[in-house]
This record gives sequence, structure tokens and C-alpha cells, in this order.
Amino acid sequence: MVSQDSMARLTAPRIFLIFLKLGLTCFGGPVAHIGFFRDEFVKRRAWLSDEAFADIVALCQFMPGPSSSQVGIALGLRQGGLAGAFAAWLGFTLPSAVLLWAFGLVMTPYGAGAASAGWLHGLGLAAVAVVAQALWSMTRTLCPDLPRLAIAAVAAAMMLSGATPLMQIAALLVGALAGWLLRHRLPVPGSAGEPITRSTAAHPALVLALFAALLFGLPAMAALSGSYALHLFSSFFRVGSLVFGGGHVVLPLLESVVVPAGWVRPDAFIAGYGAAQAVPGPLFTFAAFLGSVSSQQPAGIVGAAIAVVAIFLPSFLLVVGVVPLWDRLRSVRWVRYALLGINAAVVGLLGAAFYSPLCVHSLRSLTDVAFAAAALVLLWALRTPPWLVVALAAAVGELIF
Repeated sequence: MVSQDSMARLTAPRIFLIFLKLGLTCFGGPVAHIGFFRDEFVKRRAWLSDEAFADIVALCQFMPGPSSSQVGIALGLRQGGLAGAFAAWLGFTLPSAVLLWAFGLVMTPYGAGAASAGWLHGLGLAAVAVVAQALWSMTRTLCPDLPRLAIAAVAAAMMLSGATPLMQIAALLVGALAGWLLRHRLPVPGSAGEPITRSTAAHPALVLALFAALLFGLPAMAALSGSYALHLFSSFFRVGSLVFGGGHVVLPLLESVVVPAGWVRPDAFIAGYGAAQAVPGPLFTFAAFLGSVSSQQPAGIVGAAIAVVAIFLPSFLLVVGVVPLWDRLRSVRWVRYALLGINAAVVGLLGAAFYSPLCVHSLRSLTDVAFAAAALVLLWALRTPPWLVVALAAAVGELIF
């Protein structure tokens, strides 16, 4: 059941506050973020259906950049147009960006070891519970029959055999093909349902042209100008444009940009990486730390702002440009069959990521299993708000780990 909020545009400040809460409480990486988003926008606020949410997730898995941030931008675009998309991105990104900028100001030897803190381990176990709940609910909705369960299983097996961005795209393509080939064994798809987004002030073709112009034009402009600020913006824009898989996949590319050039010392890069594990929100905000500690000028808050805007701008342009086109394409009947398979494959991808790295890295003992199970009981049986479960997990984790 879709709420009245989904039918009416929301103001940008309201969308900002909604996503700011998520930006303060979403720990556990992109898989967990998607679980939090589903709980907030499908289950609690009923902005859209599971099917429409899965369509957004599937599209964002195909595009380069941080998938959870792209899902958030698409949801903001849906509810409030371009202003809503910006508000959603700003709210979700601001907390971690500010924290990592501040860490760059007061970097200490403790930064590299932040990821081993007990409270952070507790947050990881809370993320296991959040994703487990989302995985079960999405399986019931998107894989209610044997053909789609089989598609999900194949997608999960593909990812577990080699968790690379290309394998992720291959699994989704296999899901699309299987949905079409198995169309006689699948229910007849209805209409595309509620739109993912509404018309915006920007024309998709112009937005995508701007993305291409920046991607190919910025390096030449930076080389001709000799400006470090433009070099910084160009380098981080390129990283944000070319990284498939998001999250930790972006780290080696960032290292290759800032360390060999002498912008950031290797030990500072490692310390910042440790700090990035200890903050909520998207890992791409690691860019704020790198921009703030640069040996070149501008650094500090200006360098952090340039780096963050540059690394997220490709995702913003791609979502604004591609989502309206995706909305039109998903209304085609054969595409709807393919989407049945793609959505099942999304469940498989989520299941594979739930096992590895989430469970593999977080569940180290029977105590961890019991902790995650208790968090799941709070979420599922007692209907405790996820943000409160996260806070309790951090506090209890600090006491017992």
C-alpha cells in the first residue's frame, strides 16, 4: 500500500531531514544502507512498493558510483524533483563528510585502529540483522515462486564465485535473460506500477550530455590551467564516474590518485581509511578526508568540499539523466518480464552480500550470532525502530567486545 506521501511532492527541507536521520544511523556499508532504505521508505513510510524499490536498486547496480547513495538520490528525485534529489544526497552524505573532514583536522595515531572498536563491531552485527530482515521480506515479495527463487540462487552463486563489479552486472543480465526465457512460467506482469520518478525541470539527454562533457573535458581543462583545485575536482570526478561496485572498490583508485602524486601521505591514507569504517553513511565520503589533509592548497574544508562534490557529482547526473528514461523503458511488456528476473537477481545479489562480506566479517563467534539474533528480534518481533537498534548495538558492543 503506497502512502499519500508517495503521491504528493515533499519539500526539500523535509526530505533533507528524513535522509539526515539515515545519514546519522546507517552503518554497515551499501548492502546495509539498502536494507535501512527499504525499512524506511517501503515498510514504514510506504513511499513506493517493493517492486518499484527493487527496480531502482537494480538500475543503480548497473551504474558506476555508490549504489546506496544513488538509490537515495533516486528516491529524493521521485518525491521532490531536482531539489528533493539534492536534499536526499546532502542529508545522507553530510554527517560522514563532516566527521571525516573533522578527523582530518585532528588526525591522531588512533585513526588507523578505529575499525577495531567494540562499538563498531556492535554496529556491524546490527547491520546483519537489518539486512536479514530486508532479505527475507524481499524474497517473499520478489521471489514467491520456484523460477524466481532459482534465478536468485544463480545470481547469488555467480557473486560468491567472484564478487567483482563485472560479475554483478553479469548476474543482473542473466536475471533479465532468464526472466524473458521463463516468461511462460512467470505470472503475467501488470503495468509498471507507480513511476519511479516524476517529470523534472532537467531534460535527461542534456544532463547525460553534461556528464559526458565533464568526464572528457575536465582532464584537458585541468592540464591547461595548472590549477590544483581543478586537478582535484577532475581526478575525483573521474573516480566517481568509473568505479563499478562502489564502497571498498573505490579505495585502490583513490589511493592511485592521491598517494603517488604526493597529495596525501600513505600513513595518512591508511588512518583515514580506518576512520571511514567508523562513521555512518557512504564510504565515498572518504574523499572529504583526503581533500582536507592534502599537501596542496586548497586543503581543509575547501579541499574536502571540492573532493566530495566531485566524487558524487557523476552519480547525481547519472541518476537524474537515466532514471526518467528507465521509467519509460520499464513500461514495455517484454521489459517487465525481464524485470521480474532482474528483481529476483537483486535478491540473489543481496543474499550473496549478506553472506560475504557481511556475515563472514561480522559473525566471528557464537556470541556474535546471539547478538545479531537479539537485534533481529528487536527489529522484527518487537518492531523497534532501526535507529534505536543501531544505538543499542553500539552501546552494548562497546561493553562486551
